[in-house]
Amino acid sequence: MKVEVEYELARNVRKIAHLDIAGGGQIVVEDGYAYVGHMKPPMGTSIIDVRNPANPIIVSHIEPPDRYSHTHKVRVVGDVMITNVEQDRRHFLRKGEKIAGLRAEGLSDDDIAAKLKIKTSDFPDLEEALARGYTSGGFRIWDISDKSDPKLLSYVKTHGFGVHRFDMDDRYAYISTEMEGYVGNILVTYDITDPANPTEVSRWHMPGQHLAGGEVPTWDGYGVRLHHAMRCGDELWAAVWHAGYRVLDATDMADPKVIGSYSFQPGIPEPTHTVMPLENLINGRRYAVVIDEEHDHLPGRLHGFIWVMDVTDLKNMVPVSAWDLTERASPWVGQPGVRFGGHQFREKLDSTLVYATWFAGGLRVLDLADPHLPVEVAHYIPEPGLGGPAQSNDVDVDDDGLIYMLDRNNGVDILEMTL
Repeated sequence: MKVEVEYELARNVRKIAHLDIAGGGQIVVEDGYAYVGHMKPPMGTSIIDVRNPANPIIVSHIEPPDRYSHTHKVRVVGDVMITNVEQDRRHFLRKGEKIAGLRAEGLSDDDIAAKLKIKTSDFPDLEEALARGYTSGGFRIWDISDKSDPKLLSYVKTHGFGVHRFDMDDRYAYISTEMEGYVGNILVTYDITDPANPTEVSRWHMPGQHLAGGEVPTWDGYGVRLHHAMRCGDELWAAVWHAGYRVLDATDMADPKVIGSYSFQPGIPEPTHTVMPLENLINGRRYAVVIDEEHDHLPGRLHGFIWVMDVTDLKNMVPVSAWDLTERASPWVGQPGVRFGGHQFREKLDSTLVYATWFAGGLRVLDLADPHLPVEVAHYIPEPGLGGPAQSNDVDVDDDGLIYMLDRNNGVDILEMTL
């Protein structure tokens, strides 16, 4: 018997506008402007005037430094903007490093392709990239006092893939990057008080990452690494992928130290993407929100989802609830190239509302007034565009409460809660 499913694409949310631009990895909104880091070159970073949110207007665009890089993350404080520079298709291209070794073991190209989950027709592309190398990774700092004409102040080169997601304030940039001598991304903090001359302040890494220092990882590949760390008062909340998260004392940025640690059980398959505490206590207790990133989902396995942690005692942090979404909530589940589960939430938790993107599940707005029982109060799933079905990637909220949701394939939706 065939069962028809009714999909509710929006509840308590209405669309004000859609900006049909290339998809992206991050959106931030400050003082009437939205800043979008695009997912794929040749698109780089767009600055969008949203002072009339019903009619967003692109006022400038910055290209990546070359066609092998993407600049899909962006942060803004005042008139200073930072954009990342990271190797495009980095995880795919790094598979090329393994081909020669596998051939030396006697494996045929067909066997190597099967082992690396690629096609033999990919070999020339991978070998060309390996021979070319990659030295562009890092971050760029811009003067955006004139939004129509951003001016490059500095370009800091790092190592390897380059820079992924990061945080910043008016004094420091908290950069997640590969560095020579380490395996996987680590935290490198830079003083940016003189944005034309950023200077390194400190490094922090998980034990086992510093190969040049004699450390030996206890995991395979890049399974443990920094995704990014968020500055919250005198703390840094660092998501460390398959090792859960760490809380760092940031009172002395020359020497950040771990003051709290939580690792999820091995049965939780998806990596920790973002973690932050709520800005306000609830009933005298402190809570944090953790979101996993959905990667290659296998039937029967848990999806990436949201955790709520009681973090009143950083020495004894405890999960008190979790929130997940049924696949039956989205009509785009199961289509080729479509991910479904959790990804990211708005990186400002100034109320009990959590605005989260759920890939094919779109925007989900949760109320944590009772942290032990998260309640979804609104949602919005975009219609397919030229880039394909919804793959909602990032979200921000402006001072007027308007929601800006970025799809990794199909641009920006500007939304309004109707509660």
